[in-house]
Amino acid sequence: MNLYAEARQDALWVRVEENRLDAAIAIRFKDQMREACTQPSQRVVLDLESVTFLDSSGLGAIVAVMKALPADRKLELAGLNMNVAKVFRLTRMDTIFKIHPTAEEAFLPEVRNAG
Repeated sequence: MNLYAEARQDALWVRVEENRLDAAIAIRFKDQMREACTQPSQRVVLDLESVTFLDSSGLGAIVAVMKALPADRKLELAGLNMNVAKVFRLTRMDTIFKIHPTAEEAFLPEVRNAG
């Protein structure tokens, strides 16, 4: 499981550098996200641009990470490709998460404050 995390503006930017987020790596993903999220920030932007496949275990792992964050710290998603976005739409999780088209857009002040 390859994650890359860096502080950026008021957020922690976490890039998933895997093609798949599925049952095979869901537990490692949660563990590494828990470790990465020890860095203080107002928001966590999870960049899923490299992920081309997401199953229910991967979705569950993302939800678990969101629930583990304090209430005043938000998990936002970025860079969902068509297949991954479809999973979020079909499960209506797209109504739970703030989703940005790209990670770069997640850090634009006018986008962040527009909603």
